[in-house]
Amino acid sequence: MKRLIFSLLFYMLIPPVYCQDNITRIDSLLQTYYRDNEPGAFVLVSRKNHIIFKKGYGLANLQTQEKINSQTNFNIGSVTKQFTAFCIVQMAAAKKLSLQDKIIRYLPAFNTKTGNAVTIRQLLTHCSGIIDHYAFTDTNRIKHATDYDVLQAVKNIDSTYFPPGTRYRYSNTAYCLLAMIIEKISGMSYRAYIKKNIFTPLAMQHAVVLQTGKPVYRQALGYEYDSNRHVFNRLDAGEAIFFSTEGDGGIYVSAGEYLRWIQSLQQPTAANKAIVQQCRSSQFLIDPMNKLSYGYGWFVSEKDNPKAVYHSGSNGGFRAMVFTLPSKNYIVTIFSNRTGIDLENLVSQINEILGVTNNSFTKVEALVSFINSSPIFAPCKEIL
Repeated sequence: MKRLIFSLLFYMLIPPVYCQDNITRIDSLLQTYYRDNEPGAFVLVSRKNHIIFKKGYGLANLQTQEKINSQTNFNIGSVTKQFTAFCIVQMAAAKKLSLQDKIIRYLPAFNTKTGNAVTIRQLLTHCSGIIDHYAFTDTNRIKHATDYDVLQAVKNIDSTYFPPGTRYRYSNTAYCLLAMIIEKISGMSYRAYIKKNIFTPLAMQHAVVLQTGKPVYRQALGYEYDSNRHVFNRLDAGEAIFFSTEGDGGIYVSAGEYLRWIQSLQQPTAANKAIVQQCRSSQFLIDPMNKLSYGYGWFVSEKDNPKAVYHSGSNGGFRAMVFTLPSKNYIVTIFSNRTGIDLENLVSQINEILGVTNNSFTKVEALVSFINSSPIFAPCKEIL
């Protein structure tokens, strides 16, 4: 009896161990997608603060043959938006702004018609109707667009796609403007504010917001896969004008350091609990049938229980996917430096292997994110 009691106590105290067969199956699955001599990815799965799986696949740089590992820094594209949104909501909690404020209060260069019609909250939830900046940016005079260039492109446009607050339309422009609002209120650059208020407190030592001409620690390069010729072409900051805008997709971070951030959201401090709750809750309904909403920097699906909170990212040759079940403290992170692989499907396959059932995480009917239709599960930074 004593031996039985001791054994039960022992197994209750040790962290959960996942069947080695499942870990092997995940590894085998990923090896079918990522080859050793090609651009690849780092994949990390965590549950209840225990890392279930982590492994790098492929090369960070085809020229140097540097392999991808847990310290490789990837551009995470639109996954950046959760950082931008958190800072805005944090400022609102500190009474430095109100989410109902009109944007002209902080961006006085805006024309009065649009500036007085659009609120900060509408920028956060992609329902502002702000016109996309791409077609209005003078690309003849710039090589690397900035958030300031985005403002210059749209500030004089006195129309919107629809009356603000009435519809959803995914907008990178909105998040570039939010970054400029952060700068206006704080008196700091966006990258300096993020570093001071997020990266440094969480000991994310090598996470950075891209600054053209400045090196990134253990930086992965982005590559676009040409399926016709079966080759990889570099598609990075030097090849895409809008790669370098910040508030919508400028962060470089490793999967290892990102885990510190996402765990801080899964188990927030008392000071941040209300902020995190707002960001990761339904704020604007996108698809009533599928109970799909946008929070602040996150998609929120409440079709199934538990709810899923997630976001994808796309910038140049980089792709990223973060999927979480907050109530289960379950996280899947995939950071990749190549195109051509369906990361949403890959996450679903990993979930299935681990017995994580969430039927809401499937591709649904395409909604209009940009001028062309784009799947709602792949809101991405548009590259022209």
